[in-house]
Amino acid sequence: MSTPDFSQGAAYVRGRYVPIGEAAIPITDWGFLRSDAAYDVVTVWEGAFFRLDAHLERFMASCARFRLDPGRTAAQVTAVLEECVRLSGLRSAYVEMIATRGQPPWGSRDPRQAVNQFYAFAVPYVWIANEAQRERGLHLQVSAVPRIPSASVDARAKNYHWNDLTMGLLGALDAGADTVVLGDGAGHVVEGPGFNVFCVNAQGVLVTPAAGVLEGITRRTVLEIAQSLGLPVEVRALPAAELRGAREAFLSSSGGGVLPVTRVDGAPVGDGVVGPVTRRLADTYWAWHQDPRHSTPVRYG
Repeated sequence: MSTPDFSQGAAYVRGRYVPIGEAAIPITDWGFLRSDAAYDVVTVWEGAFFRLDAHLERFMASCARFRLDPGRTAAQVTAVLEECVRLSGLRSAYVEMIATRGQPPWGSRDPRQAVNQFYAFAVPYVWIANEAQRERGLHLQVSAVPRIPSASVDARAKNYHWNDLTMGLLGALDAGADTVVLGDGAGHVVEGPGFNVFCVNAQGVLVTPAAGVLEGITRRTVLEIAQSLGLPVEVRALPAAELRGAREAFLSSSGGGVLPVTRVDGAPVGDGVVGPVTRRLADTYWAWHQDPRHSTPVRYG
């Protein structure tokens, strides 16, 4: 038998580690049929997990919110994630943990009867903006598509209910923008596909939405960095008009950290170039990856 090739990534599926190209879930799993799942993504950078404890805490909280049981403790989840990274040999990786509803007995619509499932995988590090976009800044469109309200699907629990985000993104791409941010239907922006949004407003205050958003670990990191740098910060509702009139804007995501925005709805943000606060926060974000308080080395041995 040939040796499995994990060089493109490794996955944990129903008790087995398989090359990422062989990873699959049953078509009857409600995680596929109904987006009935919780997940989280932690990154590995230069051979170490970044803020692993925070991601595990949020994953467990998301599972609890959706009444899913991953069947593993945080320590056991860590062991699976580390093995996926070790098998792949990746020094910079995008590592996902997933709990799905599974499948109840045929004919049952009772989610309590389903056997929940746990999956995980590690693939090469994912950037949600390419190098050119990161250098010039992203072009962002404010969508007319409203975000699913948290009263329906709790945005604080990381989930796959993305049809609103996908429809908004398609509209933005068709209009020539790079990505999209959705609103709450009351004139405020909330979040985009896989990221939180920030701006430095006309008064020089760093603002990010408080409600209707996933409380991203990168978002948390940016807020902590801003506090350490003595920057004024407000976590509150962010009107779309305030974002359009800001001095600077950026996105925060595990898929790239602090990502500059230089145009909103076709108009330049501030001077239309990546601003000094954005650059300072981005530089500090990557510097924090070397801080042992936030990094957990992968044992590749």
